[in-house]
Amino acid sequence: MKTVIAVDAMGGDHGPAVTVPACLDFLASNPEAELLLVGLREPLERELARARSPHASRASIVAAAEVVGMDEDVRTAIRTKKHSSMRVAIDLVKEGRAQACVSAGNTGALMGTAKFVLKTLPGIDRPAICAVLPTRRGGQVYVLDLGANADCDPEHLLQFAIMGETLVREMEGKPRPTVGLLNIGSEEIKGNDTVKKAGEMLRASTLNFHGNVEGDDIYKGTTDVVVCDGFVGNVLLKTSEGLAKMMGDFLKEEYSRGVMSRLAAVVSLPVIRRFRQRVDHRRYNGAALLGLRGIVVKSHGSADRLAFATALQRAATEASHGLLDRIGEQVANVLGHAAAANPEPPLRDPLKAVK
Repeated sequence: MKTVIAVDAMGGDHGPAVTVPACLDFLASNPEAELLLVGLREPLERELARARSPHASRASIVAAAEVVGMDEDVRTAIRTKKHSSMRVAIDLVKEGRAQACVSAGNTGALMGTAKFVLKTLPGIDRPAICAVLPTRRGGQVYVLDLGANADCDPEHLLQFAIMGETLVREMEGKPRPTVGLLNIGSEEIKGNDTVKKAGEMLRASTLNFHGNVEGDDIYKGTTDVVVCDGFVGNVLLKTSEGLAKMMGDFLKEEYSRGVMSRLAAVVSLPVIRRFRQRVDHRRYNGAALLGLRGIVVKSHGSADRLAFATALQRAATEASHGLLDRIGEQVANVLGHAAAANPEPPLRDPLKAVK
């Protein structure tokens, strides 16, 4: 089946200089796919001509009149830039011309515009950002929310768990993915009121709930899915990125401390390369905006050619697995079970209560 993806080719720190070559790399490894490159026509045509790729025939340009800046206000992007490359790409998904949208642009503007245009799935109050992180076991863990919702109710965390569990089940082929609730301790009594209540709801649900997990459980791979609010998730993500960069810088500094250190670096080069490949964030690029009536994938703003192609691949995989239908079904199943297990008490007749 042909997969069509709309690409905000102007978004991100590098724009068409990165997005267009990445798109052509993606098309080279996906012969059944087609891309709609949305943006200013002149720079897109220039990059396509420069690439001279035999796969360019499957990349069509859809003109857009403007671009959403990386530091632009969300309300401004939604209200005044209805013809931006970001908005047009999302509109293509709503119109059914594309099965997914990928952008490296302003995260807040992308989330706000996507929610405004596509709306949320039935049973989902708020979309969530879900990304993949590597684990010590050699696998990966799906973490959400990573910044879309700073304040959450327990019901929102349950919805995030349903969406994350469905994503792993469809993408990884695991029949019963485990779900962990990020907390300051594994005990049920730990955490604030919101997390405690969310834990109760998850334990009563039909999900394969592991229980509370702590920060170090994420990279241990204790569970397949880790759920948290967007405030905690964003701090977690930025801290992880900073730590990874610091470790890389430390390693580079130590291997440059004199002749013997440089010789040691040459000898251990194969090990260094394998290490870099295992922790290379570009191989995990592409965060899904779950809960929308359409597939939207957010690429890192500073993504290079390899990273953006990875985000495109993630969007194509989600589209091919019918993710939206599966999430809708699971939301109905889990929330329906919860409603049946906890029916609303009958309303008392005030007249009968008076004697």
